Amino acid sequence: MGSFISDMLGRSPVEPLQAHIKTAYDAAALLPDLFQAANLNDWVKVDEITEQIKHLENEADDQKNDIRSNLPKSLFMPVPRQDLLELVLVQDKVANISKQIAGMVRLRKLQIPPALADVFMGFVERCVDAAKKAKQSVNELDELYETGFRGAEVKVVEKLIAKLDKIETETDNMQTDLQESVFMMEAELPPVEAMFLYKVIDMVGDVADQAERIGRRLELLWAK
Repeated sequence: MGSFISDMLGRSPVEPLQAHIKTAYDAAALLPDLFQAANLNDWVKVDEITEQIKHLENEADDQKNDIRSNLPKSLFMPVPRQDLLELVLVQDKVANISKQIAGMVRLRKLQIPPALADVFMGFVERCVDAAKKAKQSVNELDELYETGFRGAEVKVVEKLIAKLDKIETETDNMQTDLQESVFMMEAELPPVEAMFLYKVIDMVGDVADQAERIGRRLELLWAK
């Protein structure tokens, strides 16, 4: 049945979507190394990682544009074309935010205060975990597409999205704790440094927020 439906639908747009989320995730996955290098004063390494992230973000943009140009307009698609385009846009933000973070760290030679470094690194890694779970969810799209976004495969993806939601909630709590810690340290920090610490915490948290939005977009594909 799956192959029959696939034949009717034409070439699946899922593979380009999966390639795109992999590129976006790969950009986010470099963030722990970026912050580690910055805190070790290894600015050559920071430059190298920033260039890698920029390259991946550019690649994600190219993939996004290719998907927009080539996404089938067939009436037989199991989900609205616009919903897939919206999914691509959310995926792309994971790469965009990663590039913005890397650019800010490099430009300002931003370092995390030693008292916060371990907690902050745990926060970054957990936000990357959210992006990874989003990637795993999108990787299930091929099975969903073949079955017309119906059946047992939906349950598989729903479980992945539930895990993604749990991770994103954890990152929200970690983000709040870090912000409170910075607030407690404000008197010891130069005002500009405190401002950029708040900013980078928000931006890293946004990686997890966008990952969670990917899950929401996926749910919409079979809710209609």
